[in-house]
Amino acid sequence: MLETIKLTKRFNGHVAVNELNLAIQPGEVFALLGPNGAGKTTTINLLLGFLAPDAGEARVNGASVVDDPIAARRHIAYIPEQVMLYPRFTGVENLDYFSTLGGRRHTRGELLGLLQRAGLPAEAADRHVGTYSKGMRQKVGIALALATEAKALLLDEPTSGLDPAASHEFSLLLRKLAGQGVAILMATHDLFRAREDATRIGILLDGKLAGDYATNDIKHLDLEKLYLKHLRA
Repeated sequence: MLETIKLTKRFNGHVAVNELNLAIQPGEVFALLGPNGAGKTTTINLLLGFLAPDAGEARVNGASVVDDPIAARRHIAYIPEQVMLYPRFTGVENLDYFSTLGGRRHTRGELLGLLQRAGLPAEAADRHVGTYSKGMRQKVGIALALATEAKALLLDEPTSGLDPAASHEFSLLLRKLAGQGVAILMATHDLFRAREDATRIGILLDGKLAGDYATNDIKHLDLEKLYLKHLRA
């Protein structure tokens, strides 16, 4: 569903992503770990088509992000660290606006149902988003992924700044989406959430995949040791 083939991106001579090969299947949650500057956000931006690669290819559901961007974007949803919504719109108005931009029209009842599935409290749907917590804004983002029937979800530091309860609730939503066949790529620094939520974990260093592990084969302590070992190599 999400694939990169020798994907490469340079900035002023610096190689940010270096011949990266990834393949994330429907129902997988792939946690991409790495320090700042490792290339995690650049990888996501290449998959979204926000950046053009210098070499290699990014694909979404088989469609090239460069050669067939409309087909690629049709299947993808993105939740950044800070979900950008219109603060003077309500939750349901934001969802209606952005899902319409994505080519999907829904009745008010359907929109409220999507927000409920994403875990937003019913009383919040008609409140201005400017009053929302970060976790609530992320739930609108999840509802948008549901509204557009996205087959792939890209997340950039999704649990940063969330309290433990909100982080746990967000993780449950991700697992539910994966259970429905959505392919999820999550760039994160959070070793605990990666271990708890991901089916696979990749360690990205200097734009290269230094390790790719099945989560069932790693205990949390082992993951921490592996991560630090790669950083010190």
